[in-house]
Amino acid sequence: MRVMKFGGTSVGDAARLRHVADLIAGQRAAHPQLVVVVSAMAGVTDALIRMSQQAREGNPEWRQTLADLRERHREAVDELELPEEEARALCEELEQGFGRAEQLAQAVAALRELSPSIADLLAGMGERWSARMLAAVLRARGIPARAVDADAFLITDDHFGEASPNLEETRARARAALLPLVEAGVVPVVTGFIGATPEGRPTTLGRGGSDFSATILGYALDAESVWIWTDVNGVMSADPKIVPEARTIPELSYIEAAEMAYFGAKVLHPRTLLPCIDRRIPVRILNTFHPQHPGTWIVPEPRGNGQVKAVTLIKNMSLITVEGRGMLGVPGVAARAFAAVAELGVSILMISQSSSEQNICFVIPSPAAARVVRALRSAFEREMARRDIEDIWAMDRVAIIAVVGAGLRATPGIAARVFSALGAGRINVLSIAQGSSEYNLSLVVAESDAEEAVRRIHAAFYT
Repeated sequence: MRVMKFGGTSVGDAARLRHVADLIAGQRAAHPQLVVVVSAMAGVTDALIRMSQQAREGNPEWRQTLADLRERHREAVDELELPEEEARALCEELEQGFGRAEQLAQAVAALRELSPSIADLLAGMGERWSARMLAAVLRARGIPARAVDADAFLITDDHFGEASPNLEETRARARAALLPLVEAGVVPVVTGFIGATPEGRPTTLGRGGSDFSATILGYALDAESVWIWTDVNGVMSADPKIVPEARTIPELSYIEAAEMAYFGAKVLHPRTLLPCIDRRIPVRILNTFHPQHPGTWIVPEPRGNGQVKAVTLIKNMSLITVEGRGMLGVPGVAARAFAAVAELGVSILMISQSSSEQNICFVIPSPAAARVVRALRSAFEREMARRDIEDIWAMDRVAIIAVVGAGLRATPGIAARVFSALGAGRINVLSIAQGSSEYNLSLVVAESDAEEAVRRIHAAFYT
């Protein structure tokens, strides 16, 4: 069995829905057991969230936002040129969905209150509509298909907006709901992004939610692979907007893909890969609009030790420094610093400490820098008064560059090539970190130098 997920740009209009149906038909001919997961049409989820916020604020423009969405879907149905009976049934289903969205928005506007569960219910409407449209197109092509709402079986916690799945409960329910369809030759077209608590309260899976839905189903159904169809030729060795000569990476390990995603690359979110990691299910990233391209495989084990796979970049960072000669040999300074940051709910992306223990540096998102510096100065008020800690400050407008690949630390010459490339460009490195995992070398540079640094490092390994 194979799970295939199509993103919002892949199903963005009638022509693209027809193209996706052609891809599914071609795959089904060679691989009969398919489960399809779909996102909302491009831009629909953002519009639904905007509509919800307008309704909560009492802004009557929510009605126009919903009317625009209704018209967009109606036009798509007209352009699909479905058989009359199929088109009529689809229009009725969609109208029921829009009617429900309107009722909910009216209630929100009347109460000026938007509960997290209702917010998730409204945000996930687009997937319900696109699933029904794609299923109708498949049936019109003679392929048995049925739209299936994932909230009937994808069970999550109640962390609305970014819920986490209960994999074992979902596995049992998904198998009961989907396997009979697959075994009967029907293609289930499943809504991505949405789930429900055990009590049936609607939830959504957050960033990369439809990708996450696909990997959860891969886990639940013991799929041989999960294919993520998007609008790029797989995972790139660098951002092509920065490095025009960036290449598609043929293969990544789970951990390499997770490192890239953590450090800013447009890859599957690390959380998305977890269900497949548990079952060692490979994931393939493909381009809906260039289906002949082999794309990128994400597989359990890394191959090609010492090979730089990618160079990634995160901007809008700040480098926080805690410095003082009195820190030498004093236990607990790092723990107290990181505890103070954690209390603010701020993520630390990179840490570096001098071997003399006279300073600790770490990188956080810039919007949190002022709050973090204030919290640290408060936490170490006595130490600063005694001059054990001399200063705590933030350097803004910095960026993290990560050089990612398996076995980097153990491969002679990798770091030398990186720093030679930066030195040739007269780019100063402000901080360095390399973990014992050997999968990335992280550098901090001034944001003004960051893109040139990425280009030079990429050229050092991809020439």
